[in-house]
Amino acid sequence: MNGDHPEDNLLIARAFGRPDATASVMVGLDGAVGRWLVTDATGESELEVAWPGGPISERPDIRREVVVLYNAACEKLGVPAREEHAPAQPAAHGSHGAHGGGSAHPHGGGHPHGGATAPEDEGSFAQAIREATWGDHSDSEGSTIMEDIMKAEAGLDDYVSLVAQHYYMYEALEAASEQLAADPFYAAFHPAALVRLPAIVEDLEMLLGADWREKIEAVPATQAYAARIEEIAAEKWLPGIVAHHYTRYLGDLSGGQMIAKRVAQQHGFERTGVAFYDFAELGPIPAFKKVYREGLNALGDKLGDEERARVIAEVRAAYHFNTAVFVDMERARAAATAA
Repeated sequence: MNGDHPEDNLLIARAFGRPDATASVMVGLDGAVGRWLVTDATGESELEVAWPGGPISERPDIRREVVVLYNAACEKLGVPAREEHAPAQPAAHGSHGAHGGGSAHPHGGGHPHGGATAPEDEGSFAQAIREATWGDHSDSEGSTIMEDIMKAEAGLDDYVSLVAQHYYMYEALEAASEQLAADPFYAAFHPAALVRLPAIVEDLEMLLGADWREKIEAVPATQAYAARIEEIAAEKWLPGIVAHHYTRYLGDLSGGQMIAKRVAQQHGFERTGVAFYDFAELGPIPAFKKVYREGLNALGDKLGDEERARVIAEVRAAYHFNTAVFVDMERARAAATAA
């Protein structure tokens, strides 16, 4: 929710008790309610909204109930729901970025799938990944750096730190992804227009100058994240590369547009500075995501149960690395503030 479609949080807040809300961030949940931190003219306060279908106990129920809340909010406020969440479609089951739902932190962008489960995904490998990873959108152990960036409350140094971590992540991932591009079965996962490293370099040159390489540093969790990707690449485990590829690229596709908008507005950027989030050359994002889901499903059909479980475990590991990166970024920010 916070990474994929932060505006949904605002709709829910306005529809369910805070009509004058100017900002809303999902901060937690339990079996009975979802919790949002809402800002209005009176300041910040917590809003609890009961799940429409009653108490929940299973991970897939989270997405379903959030989608129902979103649709109800749209109906109450008289605004159209996004096509992916249209009430006429079957209720969602699973998954967001998510990065990338019921999480207190966004992915670098959002949950990879973004919206509700597409009908054609029912019972598929894509859906199995969504359901298995939904609970991994947990809080970041006290890290608020991504929420601060999303709310345009972070300093430029915080955003630069995020861009720097992306550089190290994508340096490892795009080297590994060359193996996907070279294999006809996997090539659709990694078209040339998806490559992000040149755009990250463009952003860093603008943000830090020509000597940007001397000014950036990977936090320990980013080093571990990149090392894991390199380990999988050395093993030539292509499904494992897909696990990390899916988590990063589709997460940044899902939530990145909102991050880019907020950062550009806050700091006066045009394209350069947020070029990383410019996927215009890829074409329509929903169409690419559909192709990607079809690729995941074809991959699932190709794998045995044990290998499918191993891929899902690797996707979950990628989410955990991402959370650890946010925590380390928060520690670095605190250390810099205290210095």
